[in-house]
Amino acid sequence: MSDINSWCASVLKKVQWQEADSFKCRNEWQQYWLLGLDSLSRRLEQHCQVLSVSVLDNTHINPSSLTEEETNLLSKEVCLRRKVILKGDQTSWVYGRTLIPLSSLQDQPHDLTRQGHVPLGITVFSAKSVHRDKLQVAKVMTDKGELFARRSRLWMNEKPMLVAELFLPNAPIYSKEMES
Repeated sequence: MSDINSWCASVLKKVQWQEADSFKCRNEWQQYWLLGLDSLSRRLEQHCQVLSVSVLDNTHINPSSLTEEETNLLSKEVCLRRKVILKGDQTSWVYGRTLIPLSSLQDQPHDLTRQGHVPLGITVFSAKSVHRDKLQVAKVMTDKGELFARRSRLWMNEKPMLVAELFLPNAPIYSKEMES
């Protein structure tokens, strides 16, 4: 798993993020996956029998590890960094990297430090007050072909976290047509 973690992290580092409203999706299927403001985990669940999570990392990182963009979207404070692979029926579909400022972990109905193998989107979107903003998307060329990514700020009970998602080669976004 550390190989995929390193590979995905390096791919995300070279992504050139674009604002969602200026990104041209090729079709409605890509738009469905990249521009949805609801839970990606819930969408993935609709395309498999079992959605599972492999946790790659769940540690605190210092603000010096954040990029300037990340600091601008969150704050300059220690964050919980969660890296996961979301799998549909044991096939790796999405690499997720979430940054949660420690202040965002306080006074929440769920202990996000103990999320374990539950998809974060399932927990976050079960909160009373949740919304997504600052949605950015990208295409990135890799040794595995052209892949899509998206990044957004999620607000859970008025507290922010930053989620970046890389759609891996076997993800449903790359299927040819929209399923009914």
